[in-house]
Amino acid sequence: MVKGTPWLAFLLLAFADMQDLQLLHFALFLVIYLTALLGNGLIITAVACDHRLHTPMYFFLLNLSLFDLGSISTTLPKAMANTLAISYAGCATQVFMFVAFVTAEFYLLTFMAYDRYVAICKPLHYGTVMANRTCITMAAVAWGAGVLSAVLHTANTFSLPLCQGNALDQFFCELPQILKLSCSDAYLRELGFIIFCFCSGIGYFILIVLSYVQIFRAVLRIPSKQGRHKTFSTCLPHLAVVSLFLSTVMFTYLKPSSVSSPSIDLLLAVLYSVVPPAVNPLIYSMKNKELKDVVRKLVLEMIFTARKLPFTLHK
Repeated sequence: MVKGTPWLAFLLLAFADMQDLQLLHFALFLVIYLTALLGNGLIITAVACDHRLHTPMYFFLLNLSLFDLGSISTTLPKAMANTLAISYAGCATQVFMFVAFVTAEFYLLTFMAYDRYVAICKPLHYGTVMANRTCITMAAVAWGAGVLSAVLHTANTFSLPLCQGNALDQFFCELPQILKLSCSDAYLRELGFIIFCFCSGIGYFILIVLSYVQIFRAVLRIPSKQGRHKTFSTCLPHLAVVSLFLSTVMFTYLKPSSVSSPSIDLLLAVLYSVVPPAVNPLIYSMKNKELKDVVRKLVLEMIFTARKLPFTLHK
């Protein structure tokens, strides 16, 4: 292989030494993937079909479910296929799609924190501040930021000379793993770009924290226990999702090499790329009575329709 020449394919070796557990890891990924599809699909359908959920909070939740479906569909189907190789173009496409959805989700979580801040701390101005046009603009910014970041990261990474082999110790094309294959100091350019993005992200994280400090101060001033519980039920799920998502992503990309190992890298990749899309619908619906009622109604209608279908076809 000539130095700097792109490989025709990359090898995904995360599960290469676990051939005896092939059926187990396929079944586990399949259950997680179906859970993510069902949960996020129900939220998207519920928000789209029920006019009671046509509010800014649920509009952002619908977009979050779209991002979750996109990110998990980028990685898991290929991992479940248990093929050890992925083409160079396929790897670049996977990097582009995954970075786009993850970056967009980060921006959206920030906007969702701001939405809760306005709703709780400035309720009289909520309708004006979070108007339909504002919400659509925020969602467009999240989508646009995701695409722009994906273009820059993908172009930057795949313009590097890669001559340290073609083996990735991961189940998908992850940026840190690809950077390890670089044969020159050029990888510092992409590494610096990643650090810059996360330093910028810390600013958004601080905004999220400040929003919730103000939210909790406002909630604690609510005299009624029922009112505090209702308000917390719309905030705590979002805070749990933010904590899980940001902590695992930031540790994965910024951790020192001294604590890096194939098993730790694999565990972290599963935690930030596979677990959030599957558990986010559960987290949001667990404490949200309004959403839970709509989803329950939707599921019952689907079951009722499924039971009637054979009789209809028989007639």
